[in-house]
Amino acid sequence: MSTQPHDSQIDLTSSTPENTRRDFLKKSTGILGAAALMNLVAPSVRSGAWAAGSDAPEKTEVKIGFIPLTDCASVVIASVMGFDKKYGIKITPSKEASWAAVRDKLVNGELDGAHVLYGLIYGVQMGIGGPKKDMANLMTLNNNGQAITLSDQLKNKGAVDGVSLARLIKAEPREYTFAQTFPTGTHAMWLYYWLATYGVNPFTEAKVITVPPPQMVANMRVDNMDGFCVGEPWNARAIHDKIGFTAVTTQEIWKDHPEKILGTSAEWVAKHPNTARALIMAVLDASRYIDTMSNRTQVAKIIADKAYVNTDFASIEGRMHGQYENGLGKKWQDPNYMKFFNDGKVNFPYLSDGMWFLTQHKRWGLLKTDPDYLAEAQKVNQIKLYTEAATQLKIAVPKSPMRSAKLIDGVVWDGSDPKKYANSFKIKA
Repeated sequence: MSTQPHDSQIDLTSSTPENTRRDFLKKSTGILGAAALMNLVAPSVRSGAWAAGSDAPEKTEVKIGFIPLTDCASVVIASVMGFDKKYGIKITPSKEASWAAVRDKLVNGELDGAHVLYGLIYGVQMGIGGPKKDMANLMTLNNNGQAITLSDQLKNKGAVDGVSLARLIKAEPREYTFAQTFPTGTHAMWLYYWLATYGVNPFTEAKVITVPPPQMVANMRVDNMDGFCVGEPWNARAIHDKIGFTAVTTQEIWKDHPEKILGTSAEWVAKHPNTARALIMAVLDASRYIDTMSNRTQVAKIIADKAYVNTDFASIEGRMHGQYENGLGKKWQDPNYMKFFNDGKVNFPYLSDGMWFLTQHKRWGLLKTDPDYLAEAQKVNQIKLYTEAATQLKIAVPKSPMRSAKLIDGVVWDGSDPKKYANSFKIKA
């Protein structure tokens, strides 16, 4: 007789005491792996129930917000190319002016879901950076593909990378201004992490402002900032417009880092679980389409349109193909370009990814005390729902909901001791 635990025995939302954390993580690798969640239900039962119509979307038209960035592509393509129709839904992409607008519309229900910053969703979950509301991460939309751009004025002073920028800031103190796109978001965390790696405290040795992505280039053009961290195509556009250069790509900070997610509220998922599953499946299909490199020129043309990113095609296409130049004379083919699928490795909502953003929120004083990192990630990241969708599409899911990576400072993050990690940094709030 099998000793495999029944689904009712597995609680993916309950809090786990700190002293049993490592035991839980060990078990999660062998027992609570994402694949196991669906294996607990016989395929014949799953397909039979869904074929009988119980999986019909509760809501057939869904309004999905996005910000004009290259990584909105999977949401746009799912709609434009009709991947949504396969699953009985219609996706209406809704272009938003700022991440704050996306946040507010997700909270009040004006949007069903959104292409959104990973850290923004966790900020709302914890009640920082806006109102508190239980949120949900349906899937990760992309890895890599952001960058930190510095102004040509800094280049003229010899600041062309982290080391030389730190040297300049200490040698010539003044108010150095850097922009990110949302206080709890990914770009803020990449910017802070990079500056701190080179000994610069982003709060005491610099001024940090919030600027919506499409306004970054215009603000740098009028000397409102020394640098910014944002998604593409705005880093490439700064080079094209001859006002800045790429000091570092975010894949150099963390190879295959999590970036945007398909986010919504926990309340919305509870009311529309079948719609949520259909939405994941449609976006997974679009993600797989985009990661076929021969399709990327067409995708770049579609999203360059004024209805979406509203910029020149060339600013999008190059880096979509991994063709980088930094504005300082260096050109390279980056193997760690923006990925949307990568055989499903991009899209799985790893618990450790969500937990990482919480550790950085604690590091920079956005969270005053250590939360239950694992429990919050279990609430937000919809592993079971994602696994159902991926299984239907025969997309592999990892055995463990945790993954590890070595970041630019040489420190390894694996989610095993988030409290220790969060409080271990020399430079922090």
